Amino acid sequence: MENQNKIQLETAIFAGGCFWCTEAVFQRLNGVSKVESGYTGGTIKNPAYREICTGRTGHAEGIRIAFDPTLISYTELLEVFFATHDPTTLNRQGNDVGTQYRSEIFYTTDEQKELAEEFIKLLEKEKIFGAPVVTAVSEAQPFYLAEQEHQNFYNEHSSQPYCQVIIDPKIKKLNKYFSNKLNTVS
Repeated sequence: MENQNKIQLETAIFAGGCFWCTEAVFQRLNGVSKVESGYTGGTIKNPAYREICTGRTGHAEGIRIAFDPTLISYTELLEVFFATHDPTTLNRQGNDVGTQYRSEIFYTTDEQKELAEEFIKLLEKEKIFGAPVVTAVSEAQPFYLAEQEHQNFYNEHSSQPYCQVIIDPKIKKLNKYFSNKLNTVS
């Protein structure tokens, strides 16, 4: 009887620039139980940060999200993803330049693929952004956890200048536009 009440968590994998930024945003959402920073979409096994930074491994800095679909839907995660990074710049987010900072959705199910593709079509049809959306939609590939110092980065280093200048505005935007989706527990 106990197993019947247990919620099955789902996984979403997004790359939207620096993983410190995306991790900080998604950690604050109600229904998200875990966010891990890592590397995905590349050609070598177990890459290290120093290798990713060269852009030669093909990996993107990404996040793997465990979420409860009864509390937050995949479509709602897509809304937050597209609202908190620039999906119109190829291989770039602000001053971060290179394929490791690309905008990409790595789907884990056929339903996620369909939802992501439809969401992008809607953004394009409605001309939400002033330029075409360049976000790729790809099948999930091996996800390699980033080194421990990259996990929970913003929460542990929010006073650092990078966090204040780059991540704080994303958190403020999240608070402004998605306050109904935020965790009420600190």
